Amino acid sequence: MPVAMPEPLAYLNGVFLPSSQLCLAADDLGFVQGVAVSERLRTFNGRLFRLGEHLERLENSLRIVDLLSHIAIAEIGRATQELVIRNADLLQDGDDLGVSLFVTPGRVAGGPPTVGIQAYPLPFGQWAAYYDRGQSLAETGVRQVPSSCWPAALKCRSRMHYFLADQLAHKQFPGARAILLDQEGFVSEASTANVVIFREGEGVVSPPLERILPGVSLSALAGLARQLAIGFSYRDLRLEDLRAADEVLLCSTSPCVWPVTSLNGQSIGRGATGTAYRRLLAAWSAVAGLDIAAQAVRFRHRT
Repeated sequence: MPVAMPEPLAYLNGVFLPSSQLCLAADDLGFVQGVAVSERLRTFNGRLFRLGEHLERLENSLRIVDLLSHIAIAEIGRATQELVIRNADLLQDGDDLGVSLFVTPGRVAGGPPTVGIQAYPLPFGQWAAYYDRGQSLAETGVRQVPSSCWPAALKCRSRMHYFLADQLAHKQFPGARAILLDQEGFVSEASTANVVIFREGEGVVSPPLERILPGVSLSALAGLARQLAIGFSYRDLRLEDLRAADEVLLCSTSPCVWPVTSLNGQSIGRGATGTAYRRLLAAWSAVAGLDIAAQAVRFRHRT
């Protein structure tokens, strides 16, 4: 009989507690109005990857929503590190954790903000197959939230547009992830991932930072590209640029980087994983100190 995995520990407003007890009050503005600033991190070999950059982005998001004066960023950093240590026993050798943290303004009636952090074994089965098979994308007509509503630099949990776009993408092309355009028709991002293209002679190209969430993984990808003497630049992209690209890649915290092999049912490049992708993934694995794709495949059947 298999041994049950112990329950992960979480953090809520200064207290470490079982993950099942991490909850919001019904009148918390994170629930009532969906006002929640967030970050997602992962570990490699048990160590948080680019914690400082995630905390800097969290600080900027809290500044945008005018909550920064009520929050101790350093304390959130310490709590996040402590939570990883306390949850280390959840893992087998070679396994790693994901960490999600959020801050809301607190309850409607007033009081301090709500700060929560959750750690969990990474759900590798959600993306393990994409490293070799690739991901399909679909543009559905659902657009990115314009900066007149909130700045692209704000990382928050208000993601109804992602949900609706992915629903439509799945209906049109089963298994596809949505790619969103902005109000001017330029590529912004995929649901929960930054998107870049690769063209021989030009290198890796990202949409301009002012149009997108400045992803920590995107920053990591830019650094790796430069180490490999692969050009990295920013310019406006349209869907035609993706169709004409030699490669299209997605990057996000947990999977790191993975290839796109089709857009709206049409193959990208040769319809298979490309050389630039394989070089970038290998370089990321070297920084991480483990084989990123092999780890995902190994733990893809986690129960």
